[in-house]
Amino acid sequence: MKARNKTIEYKTKGEFDFIDVTNDVKSFVKESEIKNGLVNVQSLHTTMAVILNENEPLLIEDMKKNLENTGSKGLAYNHDDFGRRTVNLCDGECVNGHSHCRAIHLPSNVVLNLIDGKIQLGQWQSIMIIELDRPKERRIQIQVIGE
Repeated sequence: MKARNKTIEYKTKGEFDFIDVTNDVKSFVKESEIKNGLVNVQSLHTTMAVILNENEPLLIEDMKKNLENTGSKGLAYNHDDFGRRTVNLCDGECVNGHSHCRAIHLPSNVVLNLIDGKIQLGQWQSIMIIELDRPKERRIQIQVIGE
């Protein structure tokens, strides 16, 4: 059994930026030379999700509206109270409790079957990352395991 790993960086445009990473993942799978096994695509961030869904513009608009109703920005979040919060603070800390609360409803990774060198995707399935916070430098990690 072999394992190959790669980290890819993206610059997101802001909240609810959907980025289709399918071709990047397929390219790495081909480069890995692993024909049969599993492909894991993982976010390295707590406010960025990885999903498997249809990359259709009107559907993405629907998904954005749905996400707006989850973890409303208008609520008070303890995470955003920098006078009380003492854990995981950094310079330039932003108010983003809503982004973390949205993230708990979405996966941080997807695992896909790899058969004969091809990722097993349904007709309309794409691998996408979703920014749940502000514009940021983001990373995903891909791991291909198999033979």
